[in-house]
Amino acid sequence: MLGTFVATLLPYWATSAHVGPNIVTAVVSMKGLWMECVYQSTGAFQCETYNTLLGLTTDLQAARAMMVISSIFSVMACTVSTVGMQCTVCMDGSSVKSKVAGVGGSLFLLAGLLSLIPVSWKTHEVVQTFYMQNMPASLKFEIGDCLYVGLASSLLSMLGGGLLSASCCDDLDGSRGTRRHYPYPDRTGPRGPSHLIPYHPATNPNLANKNQTLNSLTSTSTHSTMPAQDSRKSARQNTAAGYDVTGYV
Repeated sequence: MLGTFVATLLPYWATSAHVGPNIVTAVVSMKGLWMECVYQSTGAFQCETYNTLLGLTTDLQAARAMMVISSIFSVMACTVSTVGMQCTVCMDGSSVKSKVAGVGGSLFLLAGLLSLIPVSWKTHEVVQTFYMQNMPASLKFEIGDCLYVGLASSLLSMLGGGLLSASCCDDLDGSRGTRRHYPYPDRTGPRGPSHLIPYHPATNPNLANKNQTLNSLTSTSTHSTMPAQDSRKSARQNTAAGYDVTGYV
């Protein structure tokens, strides 16, 4: 879209060729769709727009119309494609979302084709005029920068539109309008089995013998007075001794 704007507005479609006796580089002439400009070595840059519309050549009028229409279609394609792309939340979950992306890709294809025709035609005209034997050297021009920009932008627009349309067709055939979480993986599938590893705390033999002696003395002295408290202590000690920790790996 930006390349199409630049190629449409700037006057660098054809620049004067410094060949043969025309080797003076103090003045450089440039032609575009809307104006003719002259750049002097002193830094002065003068442009003059075309004062008439009907007096222009047919190919220039057609090039104007196609480049303007291509720019409009490029803007429309960017807007429509943004709504239909999978990375946006507009119309999320709707079956029309993929169709909207396909429409945006078609607009990109059409915009690229419309800009490719005048750019290619002008390039052919400049090359044919340059190699004419009876053409004076002062009237020969070379390919301007806008023709390169227009050619690259049209090819990229057609390539992007084709890829977007192809991805839209694949999405409709594979999921029937449902959203694919690309590039994120599918999180709805079953998970693998979790592996449980028991944890056995390390025990000291001397400490274990000491605890057993202390437990026996305590149970002997308090057997007749506090049976409930002794049972609770024994339960807590047995629980702590046989405690296992499990977790996911």
